[in-house]
Amino acid sequence: MSILRDNVNSGPSDLRNQMNDFVVSAGVFNGISALIAQRAGFRSAYLSGSGIAGAMGLPDLSVTTLTEVSTEVRRIVSVAKIPLIVDIDTGFGEAINVIRTVREMENAGASAIHMEDQVLPKRCGHLSGKSVIASSDMVKKIKAAVSARKNPDFVIIARTDARSVNGIEDAISRANEYIEAGADAIFSEALESRDEFLKFSREVRAPLMANMTEFGKSPLLSVNELRSIGYKMVIFPLTAFRAVLKNMDLIYRNLYSAGTQRDFMDSIMSRKEFYDIIGYSEYEDEDRILGTEE
Repeated sequence: MSILRDNVNSGPSDLRNQMNDFVVSAGVFNGISALIAQRAGFRSAYLSGSGIAGAMGLPDLSVTTLTEVSTEVRRIVSVAKIPLIVDIDTGFGEAINVIRTVREMENAGASAIHMEDQVLPKRCGHLSGKSVIASSDMVKKIKAAVSARKNPDFVIIARTDARSVNGIEDAISRANEYIEAGADAIFSEALESRDEFLKFSREVRAPLMANMTEFGKSPLLSVNELRSIGYKMVIFPLTAFRAVLKNMDLIYRNLYSAGTQRDFMDSIMSRKEFYDIIGYSEYEDEDRILGTEE
């Protein structure tokens, strides 16, 4: 198999098929992290707005642009085969902007997007101080997203942040409105207990996605627990990203203080391991093949 010729992302139809069972998405933040997640066995990946901003050294406050997000999507799907779910925050504007956003995400190679009902500038879903737009305005955005997609398998997920603002009953009411408007699934953000996840599952008749982010308001439920509750999807947005940052901080501090990496060589990935992940030898093989073709 040639990486350059055959490394094609499996796309929206694969994600749709996974939704018939259960979707477990590893949070990724660039191409190499997506390749590592794929090698670990994950069948789908998730690109969070916070991950994109964080990798740029920026806060998750809607300061990234559509171009920056779509560029990262293209980089990831150009090397990884598994479907990619993309966080588009509030859609980068109003309904008319959502149309362009969805088209850009499809063209970039995303298999799904999720869009939230926060007021701009949005905040991390697990922080206080959020505000939500009127549900009728979010319905307009969802309808715009549905009308804009070209591939009917492209998955549109509506996220509601209403639980932390107006309570769980409003969040459930909004979720049902959003499904009626055409959303394929619901992302119930910042639920605060297992019982709330269960209540959401019982009262919203649609595929549900859970966010198992660390240090937030939600309990850290396992895949099996979420499946038993009735959820269909789970994302782990920043688990690997936070681990990388923690270890990067330690490595830099040790390197600076010691002036050498000799004492922690067992803590870093070898050249061979890295080359195996990116398929270095396969690129060389492809180059040789092309060099002999007439």
